[in-house]
Amino acid sequence: MPFVNSSAIARIQWSNGTLSIWFHVSGRYDYPNVPESVYSAFLAARSKGQFFNDHIKDRY
Repeated sequence: MPFVNSSAIARIQWSNGTLSIWFHVSGRYDYPNVPESVYSAFLAARSKGQFFNDHIKDRY
């Protein structure tokens, strides 16, 4: 479960299609049916918050 360098996100994990994101302020949220390719791109993204807003929020 990678810890990430982000002001909003503490760590992220993907398992069997579910993306779990731990936010510094609000805790853990699970997003079902997220492709592994989206998780990989999330890990590689320079800005985790921007990637979350552009590719995950309101989509999963």
